[in-house]
Amino acid sequence: MAGYAAGPRIGAAVYNLFHTLLGPAVLAIGFYAGLAEWMLPVALIWLAHIAADRLLGYGLKLPTGFRDTHLGRIGRD
Repeated sequence: MAGYAAGPRIGAAVYNLFHTLLGPAVLAIGFYAGLAEWMLPVALIWLAHIAADRLLGYGLKLPTGFRDTHLGRIGRD
């Protein structure tokens, strides 16, 4: 969310970067490659965070604003 300090377009890009499955997948692969044991627990927590966001209706953000997501608009109008 700190990316939104630079504006909605950059904020949405940063938010979406950290709310896709790519990051947790990279960490899980690193764990299975034997790089570090901490990678799997962090990947699972990160994945759970992403899943909870989707469950609550918080999707990937659109550059028009924080409340606009690929799942629809969030919050009160």
